Amino acid sequence: MDREEQVRTETSPPVSFEEFPSVSYEEWRKEAEAALKGAPFEKRLVTRTYEGISLQPLYLEENAPLSGQAETFPGAADYLRGTDPLGYVRGGWAIAQKCGDALPERTNALLREELASGATAVHIALDGATLRCLDVSDEGCPFEDEGGVSLATLRDMDALLDGVELRGREVHLYSGESTAPILALFAARLRARGEAALLEEISGCIGADPLGALALDGTLSCPLDALYDEMGLVIHWAKMRMSRLRTVMVRGDVYHEGGGSAVQELGCAMATGIAYVRALLRRGFDVNTAAAQMRFCFSQGANFFMEIAKLRAARMLWAQIVQAFGGSGDACRIDLFASTSRFTATIYDPYVNVLRASTQAFSAVVGGVKGMHVGWFDEAVRPPEGLSRRIARNMQLLLRDEFHLLQPLDPAGGSWYVEALTQQLAERAWDFLQRIEAEGGMVQALQSGLVQREIGDVFAERLKNLDFRTDRAVGVNMYANLSETPLPLPETDRAAVRESRRRAVAAYRELMDDLFCRERLGVLLDQVSGPPGAFLDALVEAFFAGASLSEVREVLDDGFSGDVVVSPLRPHRWTEKYEALRRRTEEAAARTGRTFRVFLANMGPLAQHKARADFSAAFMEVAGFQVLRNDGFATVEEAVQAAAASEAEAAVLCSTDETYPELVPPLAAGIKAARPDMAVLLAGAPAPEHKEDYVRAGVDEFIHLRANCYAVLDALLRARGIC
Repeated sequence: MDREEQVRTETSPPVSFEEFPSVSYEEWRKEAEAALKGAPFEKRLVTRTYEGISLQPLYLEENAPLSGQAETFPGAADYLRGTDPLGYVRGGWAIAQKCGDALPERTNALLREELASGATAVHIALDGATLRCLDVSDEGCPFEDEGGVSLATLRDMDALLDGVELRGREVHLYSGESTAPILALFAARLRARGEAALLEEISGCIGADPLGALALDGTLSCPLDALYDEMGLVIHWAKMRMSRLRTVMVRGDVYHEGGGSAVQELGCAMATGIAYVRALLRRGFDVNTAAAQMRFCFSQGANFFMEIAKLRAARMLWAQIVQAFGGSGDACRIDLFASTSRFTATIYDPYVNVLRASTQAFSAVVGGVKGMHVGWFDEAVRPPEGLSRRIARNMQLLLRDEFHLLQPLDPAGGSWYVEALTQQLAERAWDFLQRIEAEGGMVQALQSGLVQREIGDVFAERLKNLDFRTDRAVGVNMYANLSETPLPLPETDRAAVRESRRRAVAAYRELMDDLFCRERLGVLLDQVSGPPGAFLDALVEAFFAGASLSEVREVLDDGFSGDVVVSPLRPHRWTEKYEALRRRTEEAAARTGRTFRVFLANMGPLAQHKARADFSAAFMEVAGFQVLRNDGFATVEEAVQAAAASEAEAAVLCSTDETYPELVPPLAAGIKAARPDMAVLLAGAPAPEHKEDYVRAGVDEFIHLRANCYAVLDALLRARGIC
């Protein structure tokens, strides 16, 4: 025995778990119920999720129906434990931080900075106009503040990629409803630089999601079948020129940001994948080729273990779907890309977003993604700056290099809780998928409104739980920080940026031979039925001739418009309603020079009123109200006099249930007599036998743990004409 082992043995004698008696679940539950002192076990210890899953307080081996599979290795069976037998050991996930300033030159600087500082993939975000292939010089073209780079010409793409090392690099780029124009522009730039050989070295995904675009926008630029045709033509070309690249993207984040649950995000993503497989099978592809072209993108939400289970379930579900189509081998291995949730990002107390993003990124790594973008803490407020970009990027570097998450092949594997949760989530997602299929597929489910209604119901439930504060958004509907300094907003002249882009496109066009450009555009549609790869090659030639994205899209649409219209699924943020409430208070204060003030009518010594005074202050501060505190009043007369002198808009009576029957009637009546316009609220749920007396005395509202926080605060503002 060496010295180290001897010391360890002497200081830490071996412990046998045999000294602890074995306890059955029934015995544990009996003790738990006794500790609850009559409160219902199911109500207090079982948590119901938005996915319809009841989370138990304790999980045993028999609760994990997939526990036998946990003994397998990643890359085996149904890929539950991962698609790669070595997990992250061969280099980890792709660190793909999104870059997308309106000007290509600025986005280029961001890309180079990210890659020089630790990012391993090129992640480009296009602005809304570019995604729709609209011309920035068109007066009707939107030029949103949502972020993303504006591209129109080959020169723009060259400026975007100048000096960006692409050799052996992964690229992640969502191209909207069609991949063809953006991919051809990308390839044209490499060819123009004499780097066409790099095409075979680039992996990742430059992909379109026409159904995701349809769900988000409500319509498409041309018939869906035409977009499916373009999808097939792109795949033919990519197999010949960029065999490592995927060209179809399935965006689950569209449904997540609409307010949906993990079940709905999974179900919609799988249904979309099925729709694309079917469309490609009709165009002569086999299932293995079709499935191998897809990348699935998910948002990681706030429920840590649910998000881990979602990614594990996605691998299992997709493998089952591909196998049902007759696929096998690598085609069954889903390509997963994750982003932290924009839905959970808040405007107020924005630095809390760092904590939200860190847990979401952690769940993505544990769940086994192949690539990830971590959102910036200020993304709900402004375009990201250097500090926020650095923090977001460093989260991934910390997970990889300091937390050593490259080593465990499947950190969650074997957890009875996670295995059970994965199975339950997969089953419910499969049920939702079957409901979509019963409608006729994803397109029909969007047309009938099934998807929108189901997601809308969950979103409404989320808002209700925020209103009653059963769900807590730190810094927004709980623990509001009224002393925070708002993040400074950059002064951006959007009109000047747009004019700069318009001039750049116009200057480029002046250098081009318009006749030759139109000639190249004129042969595009002829190549649709040409040999494999001819269509994309013709697109490349059109961009070489000086064509813009909008000119290419106009030719491809060939006078047709979208043939499918659905109710759009608008993106949301979880806390936007509460943030709008607080902004109303702030804007009113800015107009009038006076903030909304709430006087706490604290009765009796500190021990008598403190608990409810603290609760009331936190309740009112959610709307940005200024709370006027005090050490308590000995008499009703003193409290009435102080309330009237405070010039506050509202008063909250704070004491105990035992003292309320004696104190509330004279106190409420006195305040109303002195200040008829002052709203009077009582802290605590009133006893039924006293409620009517309190209301007659002048109490306007009751605030307590079961009160609708938003409704109370909104009513106070509206009563003052602050709408």
